[in-house]
Amino acid sequence: MVLQAQEGQLTTSAAARVLVATAVPAERDAVARALSVPGVDLIAAGVGPALAAACTATALTTAALEGVPYGLVVSAGIAGGFVPHAPVGSLVVADEITAADLGAETPDGFLPVTELGFGTVTHRPPEALVREVATVTGARPGAVLTVSTATGTAARAARLRERHPTALAEAMEGFGVAEAAAAHRTPVLELRAVSNPVGPRDRAAWRVGDALAALTEAFGKLAPVLESWEAT
Repeated sequence: MVLQAQEGQLTTSAAARVLVATAVPAERDAVARALSVPGVDLIAAGVGPALAAACTATALTTAALEGVPYGLVVSAGIAGGFVPHAPVGSLVVADEITAADLGAETPDGFLPVTELGFGTVTHRPPEALVREVATVTGARPGAVLTVSTATGTAARAARLRERHPTALAEAMEGFGVAEAAAAHRTPVLELRAVSNPVGPRDRAAWRVGDALAALTEAFGKLAPVLESWEAT
């Protein structure tokens, strides 16, 4: 079932246990091509962590007020991959969802908000679910970074990878979706298909169509996992 935000209002039509949030309609539609499962709803929540958090929180709140809260939230879509760890066309599943640029620049380098004494920068999906998704889809488990500004240089890619040695990919929504899920005490998962390398922007090297096809294939395999999900 597809849910759409229109003029600030979220339209829902039935109870659901799993919410899948993508950034844009093309990603949502790629998931929908493989996933028509009772109890699973899809939204295109918008680009960036703030809009993704707001739209996801709206969907979660609406479901809770209607007495049919979600039991799992999935952030899904395409992403940049840290080569060679996550090549173009591969799938990654987050064992941690980390806001990579939420903090402060200092003369000694970047400090995350946690080192400034407040906030959080990381959410961890359920370990057993991550393992099951990796097994079923072939996705590589690792950190998926959330950034507000997509990386466009080799130097920044190297800095991110140095600060986050297990990072496989970067995208722009996962942490926002995870923050909304955490506010509702709902488990979160992030699954991404790699469309381009993290680093210098070379649009000619992007394989968005291939990544969307990989996302469709992954969710076709993931459907039984989502249908049987039970939070513990």
